[in-house]
Amino acid sequence: MSQIIETIDVDVPVSTSYNQWTQFESFPKFLDEVESITQLDDTHTHWKVKVGGVEREFDAEITEQHPDERVAWKSTGGQTDHAGVVTFHKLTDTSSRVTVQLDWEPEGFLETVGSLLGAGSHAVKKDLKNFKEFIESQGSAAGAWRGDVQA
Repeated sequence: MSQIIETIDVDVPVSTSYNQWTQFESFPKFLDEVESITQLDDTHTHWKVKVGGVEREFDAEITEQHPDERVAWKSTGGQTDHAGVVTFHKLTDTSSRVTVQLDWEPEGFLETVGSLLGAGSHAVKKDLKNFKEFIESQGSAAGAWRGDVQA
């Protein structure tokens, strides 16, 4: 299993960065490999991604969610095996830190080599930079889901 941990500071309040991250269907606007996400209910999503030219689909379940603190998930079916957590930290009243931890199982030779060379970490770092640019340019979240999901 490979693990990626990346962090970025954003110039929006922690509630803004958290609220935007709960808008899963907006992820294709800042996550390069995400083609689409369909929110099935409060804790289930269906993803279509394209990684290294290979299209994959999978379902994910939100396993823990606490407003302005964290969103954790795991894949539940489909063509990928991973789990992760995004945490949100207040730096000041107008800035926050977003940290992504992703555990995933590379599939096949190319993904294994890519994992060893840090390709996944590079992709997550780029996606976080895209998120920073997106949310800072918006100035506010496109919506919010403030529900609480206990682990």
